[in-house]
Amino acid sequence: MQKQNSDSIEKKLERITNEAEILSLMEESHKTKEWIKSQIKKKGVKIPVKLSMNSFQILNSCPDDFLIYLRDSLKGKDLGTLGDINTFTKTFFWFFTDIVAGSNPTIPTKEQARKVVVLNELIERTETFQHRDPNSTVILPTGDGMAIGFSDSPEYPLRLSIQLHKTLSEYNKTKNDKEKVLLRIGIDIGPVYVLKDLNGQDNVWGPGIILTRRVMDLAGPQNIFCSSRFAEDVRVLSPEYKEIIHPIGDYSIKHGEQLNIFNIYGENFGNKISPRAKKITQKSESFEESLKTKSAFLFNAIDIKLDVIEPKSMLTHHVWNWNLINTSDSPRDEIFYYLDGDSPKDFVDMNVRVYDEAGLEAEILSLSENKPTHKEFSVRLKNPIKPKQRKRFVTIEYDWEEPERTFFYKVPTECKLFTYKFFIPRGIEIKNRVLKVDTELGYKWNAEPPPVLKFLKEGTTVTWEGKNLKAFDAYKFDW
Repeated sequence: MQKQNSDSIEKKLERITNEAEILSLMEESHKTKEWIKSQIKKKGVKIPVKLSMNSFQILNSCPDDFLIYLRDSLKGKDLGTLGDINTFTKTFFWFFTDIVAGSNPTIPTKEQARKVVVLNELIERTETFQHRDPNSTVILPTGDGMAIGFSDSPEYPLRLSIQLHKTLSEYNKTKNDKEKVLLRIGIDIGPVYVLKDLNGQDNVWGPGIILTRRVMDLAGPQNIFCSSRFAEDVRVLSPEYKEIIHPIGDYSIKHGEQLNIFNIYGENFGNKISPRAKKITQKSESFEESLKTKSAFLFNAIDIKLDVIEPKSMLTHHVWNWNLINTSDSPRDEIFYYLDGDSPKDFVDMNVRVYDEAGLEAEILSLSENKPTHKEFSVRLKNPIKPKQRKRFVTIEYDWEEPERTFFYKVPTECKLFTYKFFIPRGIEIKNRVLKVDTELGYKWNAEPPPVLKFLKEGTTVTWEGKNLKAFDAYKFDW
């Protein structure tokens, strides 16, 4: 079993190496995702390429042998005269940091140099740096920052970031605003070429460092950003890591590409607030994605539960349970969600969980919209839903304040049974109204049958049940 896991990790790292190398070579030759698509068409490779997919996502869908073909095509025939460069390639888990405004010309050079010295000394004091294996570590000064690569564990750059931030926090407490050192950190995984510099010393260059630098460049003061591929590998290692690594969406980089970024923060490290200036703004694709969901699944039953857990703010715990049937010809594992709320709220504060009937949590693939009152994101199930497979359930839970005391729901597909159940603690007067809504004309009328109220010792429940609903039927629940 251990050997299988080891082989799987090696194969994954090899694939990541090829993907990152291709991206680097594409950048050098000013090629975009259209070049990849042209090669797919040229070779007749059957890959489901979507319009919304970027270069990274397309490469992730390619078979291993086709990746090798793309890599070799980008290198050109003349590369063979330089020797087998792949023998010098090594994959690292990268930590990249620099001082915020470290190159600001208005700051005296001596002060800039002092902050660089402080940064180096603080890194040296961290437990991770002190106990590193020199044979598996690459250290590269970058002027007002540092790049460190670890080849033995993805946890090292994460631990180094946390320890550095905690040490830095203590240091900044003793300084005035001008003397404080503020950092931004980027973490990623990727390969580099081990090369000899002009002094005959080993040095590195390649997509691993390039992409990590870009992740860091997206960060703001005291942010610790990481790529989605790093987050996916590390979050499964420990529940602790899952709690501190938060998806924040797609960010634009060079050549119209985008990176799915995660923000790392917790007590005394990181920064919950992430810069939005570079966030991709694009037209919402929720309707398009809804149509895709409709064509792929039939909603046999939908069960909605709302539970007011904090009456003062109307903080409400939402549970949606979908009984899905895959109507397509192939297994499906991706589900698209869009959520709306009354109050501005960040996605990471909503405690979103998606899981199947076995309790296996789905992976959040991307957060395409994180507006104050509107969220759009996709998830991937652990176990794909097979065509015509029965008794498959997908549940989403989240918390959101509902001060307007209204819940709106549009049915994605035809649905045999729709159930709504609402609970509110005692002492709060409720409206108890369920309306059917014509979203095209804006008309509303009382839904049939009327909702059922039950007055319990601890509070009031409202239940409504609808049968044989049509696709895109919409209902408004007032309480």
